[in-house]
Amino acid sequence: MGDVDPLPVDRSIDDIAGLVRTERRAIVVAPPGSGKTTRIPPALIALGKTILLQPRRVAARALARRIASERGWTIGKEIGWHIRFERRFSKETQLLVATEGILTARLQSDPLLSDFSVIVLDEFHERSIHADLALALAKQAVRSRDDLALVVMSATLDTKPLADFLGARVITIEARKFPIEVRYATTSVAQAVRDIAPTAKGHILCFLPGAREIENTIAELRGVDARVLPLHGSLDVDAQEAALAPSSEKKVIVATNVAETSLTVEGVTDVIDSGLHKVLRYDSETAVDHLVTEQITADSAEQRAGRAGRTAPGRVTRLWDARILLRPHREPEIRRVDLASPVLDIISWGGDPKTFEWFERPQEDRITSAMTLLEQIGAMEEGKLTPLGEQMRALPLHPRLARVVIAANGADEAIALATENEQRELTQIVKRLLGNAYARHIDDTAFRQAILAGYPDRVAMRRGSGVLLATGTGARLAREIEHTPGDFFVALEVRGDLVHRVVPIEREWLAPTRREVTQEVDGDSVRAIERTYYMSIVLHEQQVQRRALPKKRFEPERRGPATLLLPSGRSVKLEYRDDGTIVVSVKLQELFGLAETPRIGPEQTPVTFELLAPNGRPVQITKDLRSFWNGAYQQVRRELRARYPKHPWPDDPWTAVPTHKTKKRH
Repeated sequence: MGDVDPLPVDRSIDDIAGLVRTERRAIVVAPPGSGKTTRIPPALIALGKTILLQPRRVAARALARRIASERGWTIGKEIGWHIRFERRFSKETQLLVATEGILTARLQSDPLLSDFSVIVLDEFHERSIHADLALALAKQAVRSRDDLALVVMSATLDTKPLADFLGARVITIEARKFPIEVRYATTSVAQAVRDIAPTAKGHILCFLPGAREIENTIAELRGVDARVLPLHGSLDVDAQEAALAPSSEKKVIVATNVAETSLTVEGVTDVIDSGLHKVLRYDSETAVDHLVTEQITADSAEQRAGRAGRTAPGRVTRLWDARILLRPHREPEIRRVDLASPVLDIISWGGDPKTFEWFERPQEDRITSAMTLLEQIGAMEEGKLTPLGEQMRALPLHPRLARVVIAANGADEAIALATENEQRELTQIVKRLLGNAYARHIDDTAFRQAILAGYPDRVAMRRGSGVLLATGTGARLAREIEHTPGDFFVALEVRGDLVHRVVPIEREWLAPTRREVTQEVDGDSVRAIERTYYMSIVLHEQQVQRRALPKKRFEPERRGPATLLLPSGRSVKLEYRDDGTIVVSVKLQELFGLAETPRIGPEQTPVTFELLAPNGRPVQITKDLRSFWNGAYQQVRRELRARYPKHPWPDDPWTAVPTHKTKKRH
C-alpha cells in the first residue's frame, strides 16, 4: 500500500475482516469520508476474489481508480470495473467494482456466484431496486455456499431490519467531524456561488438535480473567478475525472447526487445545495418509470453538508426555506417504481416472485400486475422465462421498451423512443443481440406494430369525442390530437382522464383476448349473443342462435336471480357469462347514488356494470361504482352532456335522483 493519509476506518479493518471471515455476514455503518469504500474492500481480498457494488457508474469507475492509486495497483489487473456498456477487468482481477445490476445479471447466469468469495454491497441506504434485488439474491447464494461472504455498507441506515434479514452483526465507525456553518438562502445556485466565492478557502461543490440544470447553471457562471466543471453520469470519462482530480486552482464543481456519498472531491470547503434530486417513479401516464424532480430528504441533506467538513471547517448554503420539514429518510425504489424489471430478473434467476424472499416485500397486487404485463408482452409463459423474455432481459431498458426495440428489429426509430441518452451504446448492444435480424430502419407500419407489442394494455378505441381504454375506463383525446385519423390507437401518454399522445393502429392487429356467449331471455325464447373482446373493448358481436326456452330451470335461475332491481325502480336482466362474471348493461343515470356494488349468489360475486351512454354503447365497465362516481364519472359527464342535453348529467351524482327517463328533472 502506498503512502496514503490515515482514515477513521483504518483502525477497524482487522475487526471487520475477522468478523467476515468467521461469520460470513457483516454490516458496516460509517459516515462519508471515513474511508469505508476505499479501505475495506481491498482488505477483504485476503479472503478471496471480491466484488464491490456501487449504485452509480461514475462512482464505480472513480473508486476503482482511487483504490488503484492508493494501492499501487493497475486497472485491468489487480482491480477493474464492470459497468453498463464498459468492462475493464481480467482473470487477474481480485477486486471488481461494479454497478448493482451487474451482480444481478451474474447471479442469474451463476446463482452461486462461483467466481467470487466476498460480495460488498456499498451505499445500501440509497435503496435502489437493483440493490434490494442484489441483496436478496446474494443472501440465497451465501446460504448455499459456506465459502461466500456478504458485507453491506452504508453511511446512514436503519440497521435493525437489515441485520434481522441477514442475521448479521453491525459494526459502527465514528469519524471526526469538523464544524459546519449552515445558512439558508432563497436565491439561485449561480448567485450563491458568486456570493461565497470571494471568501471560499477551497473548492465549491454545488448539488443540482440533473444534467440540464447543471448546464444552465454553468452558463450563468461565466466570468466567475474559478474553474467551473460539471459532474454527472452522462459525461465522458475525461470530463468526470477533471471534476474529481486534485487541483490548486479554485474549482466550482456543479454535480448531481453522484457526489453525495461514494465519490470524494478533495479540497471542498463550501457546499451549495439546491435541495433537489431526481428519483425514479412509476408514471401511470406513460406506463413506465420516469425521473421526477423532488425535494431531498433530511439524511441526504446531512450527507451533502458533510462534504464541506471532511478535512477542515466548512460552510453549507441551503437554497430552501429553513422552516420546511424534510422527510427523514429516502423512500426505497421498490415502493415507487414499476416491478416488471425486477420480476423479470427473479424469473430469469429461477424464482417465483410471489414466494421470493424479498428484503422488503412489495404489495401482492403490484407483483401480480408486473407478472400480467410480462405475460402480455411475451416475456414469460406459465411462470417461466420465454426466449423472447431472455432477449428482453439482455437490454438495459424497461421490459415494455425492450419489447418495442426487439419487435422493431433494433431500428433507430425504436431506439429513439426507448432512450434519450446513450442511443449509440444501446444500438451496439441490440446489434449483438439480434445479429442478422437487426435493421437500422423500418417502415411506419412495422414501427406502429412494434409499439403495440410493447403496450398491448394501452390500446384505446375511439368513442365519440373520447376513447375507451382496454382497461375499461374512458378518457378524452387532448385538443392537439383529437383529429388523429383512425378508430384504434395505442395511448402512449395518459394524464388523468386526458390522452396526450397516441399512435394509430389497425383493428385487425388486435388478436381477441376472449370470446363470450351471453344468453338473454327474450319472452319465450333465449337469444345467444357472441361477443369478441380485446381486454375490455368489444371488437365484434353477433347473434349466434335462437331457441325455445327449455322447460327445465334456466341456468341464471340456478346460479342466482335472473334480474336486478335498480335504484331507478326498473328491473334489468343479469347476464351470467362463461368466465363466471355477472354482467348488467344499464344507463348510468339509473344508478345515481348507488355506492356499493351489488353481489349475487352464494359466492357473492360482484356485478359488473356496463354503463351505457344514451345511444346504448358502453362508456365504462366497472365492478366498483364508488370509484366510478368519485373519479371517471366527471370525465364521462364532460364527454356526453353536450351530445345528449336531454339526459341528466348532475355535478353531484351522489345526491341526484336515479331515473330511466330521458328529460332532466328540475
